[in-house]
Amino acid sequence: MSNQPARPAAAAAAATTTRTETASGGWLARLAAPLARLSTSRFNLRAGLVSDASISIVLLAGGFMLHGPLTHALAIVGCGLFAFSLVEYAVHRWLFHGNTGPFEAGHRRHHEQPQGYDALPFFLPPTAMAALAGVLSLVMPAYAALLLAGSVAAGYAAYGWSHVAIHVFRFRNPLLRRWAAAHHIHHYHPEHNFGVTSPLWDVLLRTRHASAARRIAR
Repeated sequence: MSNQPARPAAAAAAATTTRTETASGGWLARLAAPLARLSTSRFNLRAGLVSDASISIVLLAGGFMLHGPLTHALAIVGCGLFAFSLVEYAVHRWLFHGNTGPFEAGHRRHHEQPQGYDALPFFLPPTAMAALAGVLSLVMPAYAALLLAGSVAAGYAAYGWSHVAIHVFRFRNPLLRRWAAAHHIHHYHPEHNFGVTSPLWDVLLRTRHASAARRIAR
């Protein structure tokens, strides 16, 4: 039996698939373009700082209004902050300093222009934190879900504010100067000092930068 009649049909199907993929790609490109412009604007950076802090306050306030024993509530907040410190380290080390992808590209621009405005679209992190609270509420009491998500959101807000402050201000306090210096060192030694708000995981995972003198002393 000849296969000739099937060829036009196969070609038509392939053309239809190509047109569908092209249309889909065009739609995504039209959506991505304004988001890319927004993510490098001063407005987006400032709106993000405000919205990140706001969602953390809202979630934590709701959790404390509904909370059970106060010690239990404070323990949940501590767990959330601890969890975020690991997330901050892991995302910075393995996602922002990964080999490919939009996160790596955006972070590379930040290393090239530390005082630029590259940031996620301001509405995405608060939306993700609210969604996290909703998912957590399916497996734990509502107050615990709000407190846990709120503390993670507070950690993220602290990260954002800290990162901006490190690149904008020149601190006089010796402790703050040392804290900020750790991140400035990261810009010259990107394989070290991934923690911004805390050096905890750099110390535990041995990525804390050590001066040549300290390395020799070891």
